[in-house]
Amino acid sequence: MLGRRDKGADRVVPPTGFTARLTVFAAAAMAFLAVFALALSLATGRLATTWSEQLARSSTVRISAPEGQMAAQTAAALRLLQQTPGVASARALSEAEQQALLEPWFGPDLPVAQLPVPQIIEVTETAEGYDPAGLRLRLQAEVPGAVLDDHARWRAPLVDAAARLRLLAWLAAGLIAATVGAIVTLAANAALAANAQVIAVLRLVGATDTYIARAFVRRFTLRALIGAAAGTVAGMVAVYLMPSGSETAGFLTGLAFRGWHWAVPLLVPPLAAAVAFVATAVAARRVLGGLS
Repeated sequence: MLGRRDKGADRVVPPTGFTARLTVFAAAAMAFLAVFALALSLATGRLATTWSEQLARSSTVRISAPEGQMAAQTAAALRLLQQTPGVASARALSEAEQQALLEPWFGPDLPVAQLPVPQIIEVTETAEGYDPAGLRLRLQAEVPGAVLDDHARWRAPLVDAAARLRLLAWLAAGLIAATVGAIVTLAANAALAANAQVIAVLRLVGATDTYIARAFVRRFTLRALIGAAAGTVAGMVAVYLMPSGSETAGFLTGLAFRGWHWAVPLLVPPLAAAVAFVATAVAARRVLGGLS
């Protein structure tokens, strides 16, 4: 129905005017916002996934012991870790590395050697991983000053955030679709009311309500499709021009589509057209029924 043009039916709906501009503009604006919502959700999801995977493959052992026992406990912890199944490697951070970790909070001149700073051991897991509960028990028995942090408490919020972002993306898409439907419905109602006399004449010459409704549905669906296509292109160009950055640099610098994700915004125009099709069909039937 949309692809086959009917010149007689097209004359029923004015090609220009307030309702035409409103439909095109609303579809374009909503499509633009939808593209940014998709880019934001995908970029944040990638960032959360990256952080979660990195934390899942690494752990730390923190050793707090008197100065005379620090070296011995560190060596004992390293031996224990090297013998633990699932641990790929373990190494004690140097004084410079520990100072770099504390620098954002205490500044570059922190005298690490003169402060009771715990010794940090960086642990890298294998793909299979290790048993954290068992390792904690062994550390407690052999290295009393050692505390294992397997980053579980850091991973859980990130995974939860990714799940919530996906839910928010669906909610945003639903709100955008509902907004497009509401605006198209208002525009269709206004166009039908403004053409009440034309509709009455068409009925007198034998035009059915189905024929008239199809004319309005076709017009408004095509307008929504054209507007959404323009908004989608503008949104994709805007996202492409956003500054690029690494996955860990921050979420605004990584606000972009990657790989096949560039195909996702192409679904926006047909979805907007489908919403306009349903909204106009419902509005046309309701208004035409009221004009009977």
